[in-house]
Amino acid sequence: MLSKVKKRPKASRRHGRKMGTSGWGARKKHKKSGHRGGIGMAGSGKRADHKKTLVQAKYGNDYFGKQGITSRGTKRDIRKRLNVGEIQINLTKYGKKNGSAWEINLSKYKILGTGDVKDKLIINALEASKTAIEKVKKAGGEIKVKVKKIIKTPLVTYNKKEKKE
Repeated sequence: MLSKVKKRPKASRRHGRKMGTSGWGARKKHKKSGHRGGIGMAGSGKRADHKKTLVQAKYGNDYFGKQGITSRGTKRDIRKRLNVGEIQINLTKYGKKNGSAWEINLSKYKILGTGDVKDKLIINALEASKTAIEKVKKAGGEIKVKVKKIIKTPLVTYNKKEKKE
């Protein structure tokens, strides 16, 4: 029975005239990673066109360029919004049928007026736009909006006493 012979590396097998490079071009090109432009993400800066395709395939198009950091004082509007038409399409998802009307509890949402309303909807919401309220009323329903308490702080005025001479 024949035993398996381990193959020597290509570089050590190729000796003789015109065989010094083993397919790497010049011998200097196969020493370290300098010919490739560095290891890893080295050289991915200003003139990075030769590495762009590799990076975009690996990380997507969001790797290069600014990513939209704003100042620390800026606060995002994170209120959830939902259109009336979206509610109409997904009635079973958002609410329950109670008699002839659909009762829908969306207490953390602002209801917007895009789309058509066919059924009678009773919606509990955080806020609602004028067009949304009109469309729901036209179909025979209503939108109950949470009333926000507006606390007014009185302005403090200082009555300076005039100095008597």
